[in-house]
Amino acid sequence: MSTPPTSEWLTAKEAAAYLKVAHRTLLEWAKTGKIPGHKLSGTRRTTWRFLRSELDAALNAATNNYGS
Repeated sequence: MSTPPTSEWLTAKEAAAYLKVAHRTLLEWAKTGKIPGHKLSGTRRTTWRFLRSELDAALNAATNNYGS
């Protein structure tokens, strides 16, 4: 079993595990703006990083909107 990430910044793989969704699902959500994500520049492929606090806030907002 893997240990939970200790950094506030998460890779896409770590964020997907944190949210318990597939890696591809997380990236699709980030691309469409459903969750906050930060693109890193300077690479041929898009690299994403996610702030744990922003993911928590997005989850709380989605949960509150779902219950309304």
